[in-house]
Amino acid sequence: MSEEITEAPAGHRNVADLDLKPALEAVLMVVDEPATEEHLAKILDRPRRQIAKALRELADDYTVQGRGFELRFVAGGWRFYTRGEYAAAVERFVLDGQQARLTQAALETLAVVAYRQPVSRSRVSAVRGVNCDGVMRTLLQRGLVEEAGAEPETGAILYRTTNYFLERMGLRGLDELPELAPFLPEAEAIEAETQEAVPSFDPDAPDADDGPATDMPKTTTTEF
Repeated sequence: MSEEITEAPAGHRNVADLDLKPALEAVLMVVDEPATEEHLAKILDRPRRQIAKALRELADDYTVQGRGFELRFVAGGWRFYTRGEYAAAVERFVLDGQQARLTQAALETLAVVAYRQPVSRSRVSAVRGVNCDGVMRTLLQRGLVEEAGAEPETGAILYRTTNYFLERMGLRGLDELPELAPFLPEAEAIEAETQEAVPSFDPDAPDADDGPATDMPKTTTTEF
């Protein structure tokens, strides 16, 4: 009786036998977040040092060749990005008449969170001088900020930026943020304002209108 010989699918080949650089390129083409050297080493059955060397050589090769993309180390991992010189072409293709950028209000709120994290909604609102509940919802939905526990004194939810924020900003870590924090008021200086001027956040309430945290009349404006 003859034995049946079944070949393993091509995808089940020993990855250690594959050429390293093309294998890295193939994996990095499908990642949805920066891949760490440790993870790539595990996937491709290679030493981490060999992976790191190959990644840096690939990044240098793309730069020398003047490719429209580059391989960058961001937020603790590696990922392909379009090169800055061709941003206009990419932006035109992606947007194509759609408003995909964050509003000025969202950028300001994100900056306060980035420099004051972990921080509560009420303190962010006090720094900006407006109620920012609606904007914070937008940032949460886009994955740029996340919950980071609660204040022991008040029980207010604290927020911080995410790894996705670092990725979008092209930063390796928060220590690479520009030195802007000294221009923001200290938390102690806005403590009183926080308690008096900004109402607590109700997650089930509709988005609040954005207006100055004073008793003066304001126009109906909602930030997103």
